[in-house]
Amino acid sequence: MTLADAPSASGSRLKRAFDIFASSAGIIILCPIMGLVALVIRFTSPGPVFYASRRVGLGGKPFDMVKFRTMVVGADQKGPLVTAGDDARVTPIGWYLRRTKLDELPTLWNVLKGDMSIVGPRPENPGSAALYSAAQKSIWTIRPGITSLATLKYRDEESILAGAKDLETTYFQLMQDKLTLELEYLRRKSFRLDLQIILQTLVRIVLPQ
Repeated sequence: MTLADAPSASGSRLKRAFDIFASSAGIIILCPIMGLVALVIRFTSPGPVFYASRRVGLGGKPFDMVKFRTMVVGADQKGPLVTAGDDARVTPIGWYLRRTKLDELPTLWNVLKGDMSIVGPRPENPGSAALYSAAQKSIWTIRPGITSLATLKYRDEESILAGAKDLETTYFQLMQDKLTLELEYLRRKSFRLDLQIILQTLVRIVLPQ
């Protein structure tokens, strides 16, 4: 599959309609929680509430993925882009937000704007994306997502990376397995599969292992 290939028009419209409905509903319903999280960040860590992280999305084009800030200001200048479970740059409240995935809530705005989808391949930073093979770049034929098959498997990615002797090498190896799962999603993609992934994601958030 190449970047020139495209999903069916009807399937694409259904997926986009669901994304707009789900992200709009999510923003409205979760607004009080997001407001509370914003206040906690504001009063427990100096710096902005949100953090815009550059990612590569649909068509290989970059966009800014917005999350709640979980690291100290200037963290990207103080260490690698990859974050492990023992990273001192993460704030105390940041660890909780990452563990519960509350830091991901602002990405609903990315979904509403059309940068992302609820379900789709997780977007990488430009540096990591530059290492994709030609076949792996085919994931750019669809919008990146908040959750995916790879997200489900590697929910505790930071714990896996903690203590790695060579963090970047370990992450590259892990990224290859994640991309295999993302390509599997691309081959199997359907509205039914999306609903299954969303359900499994919600279960793992509510009932963490």
